[in-house]
Amino acid sequence: MTIQHRDLAAGRWHEMSVAAQLGNIGSEVQRALHWSARNPMRAQAALYRALELLDLTLDDPRHRRSEARLREIARVREVVVDFLAGENQYRSTAASLMKYFDAYALAARRI
Repeated sequence: MTIQHRDLAAGRWHEMSVAAQLGNIGSEVQRALHWSARNPMRAQAALYRALELLDLTLDDPRHRRSEARLREIARVREVVVDFLAGENQYRSTAASLMKYFDAYALAARRI
């Protein structure tokens, strides 16, 4: 898979707050949700970008200090994949995903 966020992968991502990171991931998830019925290829591309950002977040050394934070980020990755590409075993909804990510986007604006 090709790296889509080269400047972020080069280290800029790790300078952002966790709220900003998850808020930005939410933007890609929202794009995937938007395109899921209209253009599956665009939806898949947005999902891959969201997963790339989630993986960068999991690799952030600051999050290694908190097992609970790492577990939450890993779980949200699992839930996103389950909803957008899996069988939706967690019974998520588009609204519940966006509610989760929007809270971080709002928090990032306040920082």
